[in-house]
Amino acid sequence: MQSGTIRAGIGGWTFEPWEGTFYPDDLPKKRQLEYASRQMPTIEVNGTYYGSQKPAVYAKWASETPDDFVFSLKGNRFVTNRKVLSEAAESLEKFLGSGITEMGRKLGPLVWQFAPTKKFDPEDFEGFLKLLPSSRDGIALRHVLEVRHSSFVVPEFAALARKYRAAICYAHHFEYPEIADVTADFVYARLQRGQDDIPTAYTPADMDAWADRARTWAQGGMPGDLPLADETTGIEKRPRDVFVYFIHEGKIRAPHAARAFMERVTSA
Repeated sequence: MQSGTIRAGIGGWTFEPWEGTFYPDDLPKKRQLEYASRQMPTIEVNGTYYGSQKPAVYAKWASETPDDFVFSLKGNRFVTNRKVLSEAAESLEKFLGSGITEMGRKLGPLVWQFAPTKKFDPEDFEGFLKLLPSSRDGIALRHVLEVRHSSFVVPEFAALARKYRAAICYAHHFEYPEIADVTADFVYARLQRGQDDIPTAYTPADMDAWADRARTWAQGGMPGDLPLADETTGIEKRPRDVFVYFIHEGKIRAPHAARAFMERVTSA
């Protein structure tokens, strides 16, 4: 059976509690990305949400990682933290022109995070989606919509995401809505209910279940046990790449979770 590529990773690579628990005691800080990128195939960069980097920084990150490594980048907050989303063109251009394409083929999905107070306005949200380009400097761009308000749990939102080929971030979170509709040619999930007192953040049984769901996504299906905004619209069954990040809660154990997850999906 044909399948897309499944990648699991963590949020960032700089976190003091990982020193000695994930990183070797004698590893210099400047080599943490080099080390982490050889333990898992992807990392989500959250720092780009708060501020832009220089082209040389993106190029350096890419140079320190293996050939098949992929970064996902949080889009800058000035793009999404605004009353009228369709007026974000200038901020969007500033972010896209900051040098992200220096990563080349290692540039993965761009994640557009919206505040928990941001409600779904169909007209304005479509105006925002129209601003998102499909490529930049000859590099294809993949867009992820990370929404955090319950008003997005409606078929109209899933339809808009599908129309513009943007993936809805599935968030396994204690407070944010869970929307597992597949709306793009890839799937993006953030598993945020981990626990630090579990060696792999999620229990082995839960990890097995998430690995099964990832395989279903990768083979072109939708897991039957996750909530949807649109219960009636089916999807085209074709292989899809899958990005899974262990992040937020259980952060100390997140690297171990990503490695345990990859062991499951690569050994099946």
